[in-house]
Amino acid sequence: MKIKIIVLILFGLIFMTGVKTMAKDNLNQKQRDIVMISSYTAASDMNKLESSIKKGLDDGLTVNEIKEVLVQMYAYCGFPKSLNGLSTLLKVTKTGNYKEGEAGKPLSKEADKNKIGMETQTELCGSPVKGELFEFAPAIDDYLKEHLFGDIFARGVLTHQDREIATIAALSSIEGVEPQLNAHIQIGKNTGLTDKQISEILILTSKPKTEVFGIGDKNDGYAKYFKGQSYLNLLTKEQVVTANVTFEPKCRNNWHIHHGKDNKGGQILLVTGGRGYYQEWGKPAQELKKGDVVYILPEIKHWHGAAKASWFSHVAIEIPSEGGYTQWCEEVSDNEYNKLK
Repeated sequence: MKIKIIVLILFGLIFMTGVKTMAKDNLNQKQRDIVMISSYTAASDMNKLESSIKKGLDDGLTVNEIKEVLVQMYAYCGFPKSLNGLSTLLKVTKTGNYKEGEAGKPLSKEADKNKIGMETQTELCGSPVKGELFEFAPAIDDYLKEHLFGDIFARGVLTHQDREIATIAALSSIEGVEPQLNAHIQIGKNTGLTDKQISEILILTSKPKTEVFGIGDKNDGYAKYFKGQSYLNLLTKEQVVTANVTFEPKCRNNWHIHHGKDNKGGQILLVTGGRGYYQEWGKPAQELKKGDVVYILPEIKHWHGAAKASWFSHVAIEIPSEGGYTQWCEEVSDNEYNKLK
């Protein structure tokens, strides 16, 4: 009987440890609310921003915590979007009695903002930030140190990790800022964010904001040929089969070949959103963005899918071929995929 009790206790401890580890490896509710508030501010979706602010306040965020997020947004998506976000927060505060919380504290007028900012920037990045760009435009280097990492990051209220969560969420909601997004993903890791938490931010925020054909349902029928989550919306079934395929960040399909008779068949991809890759066997991967077109010849081994930090959508058009079929091959290895930006 004693042995049975000990076993049950040990099992309970193992279970609880697992639960704690799982909880730690996911964003908490406060962090998820910061993600959505930042994302909708960057995307200028005021209706969803208003709903996200209300949800954040109901979940326990203070008015001043949200205010700090929205003030910080000016550095990443501009004053107009930051001001619109703050106006939305002001509007929401007039509809209820929400907790104000601790207010941010500005640096004193005598403070050496450049020195303070440089120290914070170095701590977050892991080493001093230098480079040809900052030598070419030293003013931007000063603004980054004094206004962003100095004035804003020194205000308190939010932790450095909270601020990086907000930054990653905002940047992943804006097209064409991949270098900055990738840099802040690394800074986020330096603050203790895990790969799983960062993936959660990207999945929540980088989905194309305007789906031309709709995301469809989870692509369960072909799941074994994909690494990661994909979605399928079949557009036409007769004569020419056409489907909108959407990939979550890091998702890609296996190497595969479209076989056809008499050199007919193959596939055409029309990229409708996000950022991804197409690669033929023995050739370097080709980056794909909205508006790109890929013609895939029959009998060519290839794969396509999303970039690490972006959703990706394309319309796939199957070129008719009598007796044509797709041969699915091996996965694209993590080692091979992770070499891509």
